[in-house]
Amino acid sequence: MAFFDTHIIRQGRKKVKGSPKLNPEKMREAGTRSLTFRAKCATIGASLTDKEIPPAVSDATKQKKIFSTELAYLFALLALAVGTALMEASDFGVSMVVAPAYLLHLKLSEFFPFFSFGMAEYCLQAVLVLIVAIVVRRFKLSYLFSFVTAVLYGLALDGCIALVGFIPVDTIAMRLVFYLLGIPLCSLGVSLFFHTYISPEAYELFVKELSTHMGVNIHKFKTIYDCVCCALSILLSFAFFGLWHFEGVKLGTVVCALINGFVISTFTRILERRFRFEDKLPLRPLFER
Repeated sequence: MAFFDTHIIRQGRKKVKGSPKLNPEKMREAGTRSLTFRAKCATIGASLTDKEIPPAVSDATKQKKIFSTELAYLFALLALAVGTALMEASDFGVSMVVAPAYLLHLKLSEFFPFFSFGMAEYCLQAVLVLIVAIVVRRFKLSYLFSFVTAVLYGLALDGCIALVGFIPVDTIAMRLVFYLLGIPLCSLGVSLFFHTYISPEAYELFVKELSTHMGVNIHKFKTIYDCVCCALSILLSFAFFGLWHFEGVKLGTVVCALINGFVISTFTRILERRFRFEDKLPLRPLFER
């Protein structure tokens, strides 16, 4: 800006050959216009500086796709139901988490044929919700919604078992395929439940609430919980069907207990690297009561 002022003054003082002298009044008028222009520029610059500038968003965050937390809830239910149905059909052993409910189903269905695997699931999960409430010494409305999730999962599980029953599983190779598909689907379902505000199944609620209450890493707590469920299932199998008789709890159950925590944490890292989970419905406060 100083350059333009100096230029104007110099032009006023400079004598151009063959041209008349500049009028001093015109020189003062030109100088005044220059000062006014400078004042306007300073005002505009100040107003731009005072405006609130939004925080910069990293390129990594911009590249993440938005994943609805409500959709994550539905996908979690479906993945768990399909994964459990596939593992049950493989006959290599179900997940250690659902093994106690599966054994209750096998035993009680001998006396009550209507007592399905899905029904055994939400009955057992009702007991887990009560245990959580007793340990943390409070009962939240979200715990009740967790039982609703258990009922929805039980209905979806019974439906998936009926659909998978139409697929012939008469070879070791086919059983192995079902088992290898079932494990990651169940782990994916658990990981998705950890990314939604909607109350998860009582199994996930148990792990989430008690790990927070005790200050233990959630993935470590999940692995310990899986191993305890596996041991409990073996004891139930012996009690219901005789010593050394493994029903529902087989080699596949033990393998699942050992790797399930790792697979869930791996899915969690992949999901959080690729997606940004956001609520699409204003329902979160309802599930935080």
